Amino acid sequence: MAAQTATTRASLDTAWRGINAVRGARVPWIPVIVLLVLVVCALFAPWLAPYDPQQPDVLKGVQRIAPFESSENILGVDLLGRDILSRLIHGARISAFISLISLGFGALVGTALGVASGYLGGKVDALLMRICDGVMGFPTILLALIIVAIQGGAGIQNVVIAIMATVWARFARQVRGEVLSIKERDFVTLAIVAGVPPHVIMWRHIFPNVVNTVLVIISLLVGQTILLEASLSFLGVGVPPGEPAWGIMVAEGRNNLLDLWWLSLMPGLAITIVVIALNLFGDWLRDTLDPKLRRLR
Repeated sequence: MAAQTATTRASLDTAWRGINAVRGARVPWIPVIVLLVLVVCALFAPWLAPYDPQQPDVLKGVQRIAPFESSENILGVDLLGRDILSRLIHGARISAFISLISLGFGALVGTALGVASGYLGGKVDALLMRICDGVMGFPTILLALIIVAIQGGAGIQNVVIAIMATVWARFARQVRGEVLSIKERDFVTLAIVAGVPPHVIMWRHIFPNVVNTVLVIISLLVGQTILLEASLSFLGVGVPPGEPAWGIMVAEGRNNLLDLWWLSLMPGLAITIVVIALNLFGDWLRDTLDPKLRRLR
């Protein structure tokens, strides 16, 4: 019992040191501010948006109001007279929702399989890793096309299913590599000698030591997920046409790039800024939580 308590305490100490490292590190404020704006827009979109994002206004559509030409529509309107700013705000909610659901599923399933694969080894490890190789080698866009063909139409659920079906493999592969190193440490060996069941070792002693890795993977994949959702929506196999999704907005303006340049530029800038901010934040989080990189700085 004493050995089990000691190993559990060592695992928790490792996770706590990672949290303290984040607190003491220099925070990249620009990416953090961008992410806060994204979260606020996603949570409070109905209250922040000045207009209904799907309500057309024929008169404004005919006027073709450009950005900063009208105080009522700061970022202009689209061909149907819908407010661009309102659609961008609601588009943040769609992107955040898809990322939260798909990455949450991927983190849960992938981490569990990665821990089991790395700790158990043998045939279980070989089978799970071959499945991961197959999933990671299958194009997500092609999978989305197959799902749309089966479901009979585009929809948010198709995007979520397509991303969930592939993203878990990335978590499993990365976590498994961490577990192969962790299970050779003294506190795991001590727990095995003390007769602790394998499922308890995986949950209490190994899982707390891979939390940092999972957080880094999530931070790096959020930007990719948003970009993938926008790509699928642009191709017409993601969010249904007319919805205030960033990819849909880019697609709606692609035939009017010269005269109505803001239709595609505004959502394109939103995608670019958010993805870059998420990648920078993920790099900072990885450098902060990795003790080897901390020593090099």
